[in-house]
Amino acid sequence: MKTITILGATGSVGSSTLDLVEREPERFEVLALTANCDVAKLAKAAVRTNARRAVVADERCLPALRDTLAGTGIETTGGAQALLDAAAMGADWTMAAIVGCAGLEPVMAAVERGGTVVLANKEPLVSAGDVVLAAAKRHGATLLPADSEHNAIFQCFDFDRPEGIRRIILTASGGPFRDWSIEEMRGVTPEQAIAHPNWSMGAKISIDSATLMNKGLELIEAARLFPISHERIEIILHRQSVIHSLVDYVDGSVLAQLGPPDMRTPIAHCLAWPDRMATPMAPLDLIAIGRLDFEAPDPERFPALRLAREALEAGGARPAILNAANEIAVAAFLDRRIGFLEIAAIVADTLDRYDPPAPETLDAVLAIDAEARRIAGERVKDCVI
Repeated sequence: MKTITILGATGSVGSSTLDLVEREPERFEVLALTANCDVAKLAKAAVRTNARRAVVADERCLPALRDTLAGTGIETTGGAQALLDAAAMGADWTMAAIVGCAGLEPVMAAVERGGTVVLANKEPLVSAGDVVLAAAKRHGATLLPADSEHNAIFQCFDFDRPEGIRRIILTASGGPFRDWSIEEMRGVTPEQAIAHPNWSMGAKISIDSATLMNKGLELIEAARLFPISHERIEIILHRQSVIHSLVDYVDGSVLAQLGPPDMRTPIAHCLAWPDRMATPMAPLDLIAIGRLDFEAPDPERFPALRLAREALEAGGARPAILNAANEIAVAAFLDRRIGFLEIAAIVADTLDRYDPPAPETLDAVLAIDAEARRIAGERVKDCVI
C-alpha cells in the first residue's frame, strides 16, 4: 500500500487525484490532505479517504475544521507550520498542487523527506528551479511532472540517450482568445478569460492559459526537467488539446502522447509510476475527433511567451520575478482592477525595474518573490480601467 499526501486537496488537481485514489482504496493510504480554507470540502475528503490528518493553511479556519471532524479520529491542524509538517510526514507519494508561490516551501519540505513528489504547480521549478533540483538530488527525491504537457514529454523522452533528441514541442490550446485581435482583447472580462474552451481548471491557471503565460511558465519548467537546451524547446498551438506534447528525434521520428483533456490521465500516470492504473476515461476516439490542427503562436497578441523565454534565457532571478509579477497581475485582473492586456505589461515593467542577483537558497528566492510582488503591486495601483 502506497502512502500519499495531497497538498492542495480541494483544488481541481487535488480533486482529480482524490477521484483516482478513491477508486482503488486498497492501493493507497492517505496520510494528509491540505487546503487553504475550504473546510467543508476538505473535511468530506478526509472522512471519505480516512486520512490521518487534515490541515488548513489559514489558521483562522482551524476551529471550524476541528468542529466538523470532531469524533472522526482525524487529526486537525492549521497554519503555515502545520502545512510544512504535513508535507514532511514522509509519504511515499506527495501531490504538490498548491497554486502559486505559496506551494514552494511545502514542496521543499516534501522533497527533503525523499520519496516521490509530483509537481502540478509550476512555481517550484520556475521560481526556484536550481534550489529544488539540488535538494531533490541531495535527499534522493524523485520529481514527476503532473502537468499534461510535461507528463507527455516524460513518457516520450529517452533519458538514457538524450543526445538522440532534436527538440521538444510543447502544445498549447491557445485559450479562449486565440482568434481575437488585440483590440478585442482590451475589453476581456474575467468571466470570459476563465471560460477555457477545452480544460476545466482553477481561475488563476485559466487566466494564465488565456494570456499564454501558462505556456511560458511551462517552457521554463521543461528546461529544468529535461536535459535539453532551451533553444530546442518549441511551442505550437493545437486547438483540440489531444496531443499533449511531442519529442522529435534526430532520425525524424516524432513521439507524441495523446489523450483526452482530463488531468486524471497524467495524474494516474504519476500515481502508478512506473506501472499503469485504470482511469474512468473512455478510450480516445480519433474518428470522432476527426482532425488535429496546428499553428504558430502570435507573439504580438501574446507577449507573455516572449517575456518567459527572455526570462529563461537570462536565468538568475528573472524567472522568479516573472512568476511573482504575473501572480499579482492576474489577481488584480480577477479583482477587476486592471484590464486583460495590462497583465503582461505589468510583468514586463516589473522585470525592467528589478534585477537582483541569482538566488542560491530558498530564503533568497522568497525574498525576491516578495520584492517583485511589491513592485508589481505598485504598478497595479497606477492602472486605471
